[in-house]
Amino acid sequence: MSTPIIEMRNIEKHFGAVIALGGVSFDVRAGECHCLLGDNGAGKSTFIKTMSGVHKPTRGTILVEGKEVVFESPRDAMAAGIATVYQDLAMIPLMSVTRNFWMGREPLKGFGPFKTIDFAKANEVTMREMRRMGINLREPEQAVGTLSGGERQTVAIARAVYFGAKVLILDEPTSALGVRQTANVLATIDRVRKEGIGIVFITHNVRHAMAVGDRFTVLNRGKTLGTAIRGEIKAEELQDLMAGGQELAQLESSLGGTV
Repeated sequence: MSTPIIEMRNIEKHFGAVIALGGVSFDVRAGECHCLLGDNGAGKSTFIKTMSGVHKPTRGTILVEGKEVVFESPRDAMAAGIATVYQDLAMIPLMSVTRNFWMGREPLKGFGPFKTIDFAKANEVTMREMRRMGINLREPEQAVGTLSGGERQTVAIARAVYFGAKVLILDEPTSALGVRQTANVLATIDRVRKEGIGIVFITHNVRHAMAVGDRFTVLNRGKTLGTAIRGEIKAEELQDLMAGGQELAQLESSLGGTV
């Protein structure tokens, strides 16, 4: 079995007396979509922030391609090839797709102090990368604010892939999307996975996870309840693990079996 691109071993994160993560282990391999599932308050956000260098773990080890690393900041994680696409998407609606795609890393032309942004190349690359992800823009100067939620997610994913991400962490990418937009984002995840990039798909929607996931890890109150491989677990079993099977069964009986 191949070495994971990133592996988290027995990660603990304490905020004073509060234990947000209590010994979580997780890894993702090249070309794999590993889904991290959990209800609100399960510790998913803290875990992402630890993996992406925002928080330093209180205890535990992070390994990148088998070597132990310490992320002092998100910049360290990005340098190691760990890219994160957050729910709130760091995008400026009034700026063009091209400007949002490059965001301070625009290609330059000219020499020495006479360098200027090469807009022709920037536009060409943006259009090409978006087409590769299945999105046909009217023009690269189109404002990001005119795109649908799913298309904006795709811009953020395409940007991370173009700039060399080995692992892509997607924080609830389908949470506020309609059916068609969700299908587009899931198709994009599948495309990226086939390019050999490891994907960490954080969600509380079991059906979306089952559509693209290869492995599924359930997080509950800062601890992992186990990891299952695709084909070994049903959606209903995952849902029960997430919600706490006993609590769900009690609720179902009180509502006459409608949950």
